[in-house]
Amino acid sequence: MSGPAGGTARAATTTDVVCLGESMVTFLPSQPGRLADVPSFGRGIGGAESNVACALAAAGHRAAWVGRVGADGFGDHLVETIGGYGVDTSAVRRDPERPTGIYFRTATDRGAGAHEVAYYRAGSAASAMSPANVPYEEVFAGRVLHLSGITAALSADCLELVRELTAPRPGRPLVSFDVNHRPHLWRGGPADASVLLELARRCDLVFVGEDEAEEAWGIVGAEAIRAALPEPAVVVVKRGSAGATVFASGLRPGPRSSNAGGAENDGAEFAPDAVTPVPALHVDVVAAVGAGDAFAAGFLSATLRDLPVRDRVRHGHLMAAAVLTVPGDLTEPPARDHADRLVALDDEAWGRLRLGPGWTAADRAPEEVRTP
Repeated sequence: MSGPAGGTARAATTTDVVCLGESMVTFLPSQPGRLADVPSFGRGIGGAESNVACALAAAGHRAAWVGRVGADGFGDHLVETIGGYGVDTSAVRRDPERPTGIYFRTATDRGAGAHEVAYYRAGSAASAMSPANVPYEEVFAGRVLHLSGITAALSADCLELVRELTAPRPGRPLVSFDVNHRPHLWRGGPADASVLLELARRCDLVFVGEDEAEEAWGIVGAEAIRAALPEPAVVVVKRGSAGATVFASGLRPGPRSSNAGGAENDGAEFAPDAVTPVPALHVDVVAAVGAGDAFAAGFLSATLRDLPVRDRVRHGHLMAAAVLTVPGDLTEPPARDHADRLVALDDEAWGRLRLGPGWTAADRAPEEVRTP
């Protein structure tokens, strides 16, 4: 396989999804309160793309994570923990000169006014990812390549890398892109957040929240978001408690000769445009962190299984509900047959579901998690 400027000679695919991006060690508070008042923290991991890889591997898919960490103990922890979920970490590179990023956060919801996060990622190994040091053979080895806007915001080199990975090229896998707009990363960064719109338009499957589209681009409403993103075959607009709306021209994972906005597409199958709104679930939330990554993993899992669009969204909602009902970013997802039973419910029964802590237990029948 050649480098970023050349074509892509793809061997037989053995990986379902390759996720590329930053992962950090996260320190979770032992009790609620200001960071200044929390006496101790528990160690975990956090990273949009590695979260997706872990969730997919836990759901039975062949997932790989490509990233860059320091040659330090925190880097060891990340690689070992992510690998412990069944994720292939063989393409992770160690940087002998730059540290692994870490961050601390409070126990409150990210959207709450009292929420605090202290990031120590400037000059990190992940921020040094570039077209010159990423293993392209491994990056393009899957049926799907999953990226996010967080990587593009880390540095000028990272932005150049994401531009290279989303560029049209022969044999390109389906490129999935979660916008993941983080305003604090773009202040004084390599470009304005509007670059995320440029990147999203080069991809095949895009996840974007209504709130972040308005904040980043000044675009309001699902239809307007789709109008601003005409090229991707599938655009998933996340609408919070209202659920999600999918705009799809019908695309299956597989090698592609160009991007969604380009010309010929080898291995892709299209159907007429369709708009599919899917209501959200009622969830007793423990912590909201990681839900968007879990939703993307659930949607990608169902996409790999070639399920109908409605079922892809419902699997996304269920995977998100699994994370929403635990304190951290990651958890064991529901067993596939359990999730499939819930996804198959009719609209009325789906609307009655209420999921709380422990709902993913394998011995739970659908009737046991319905609202009385």
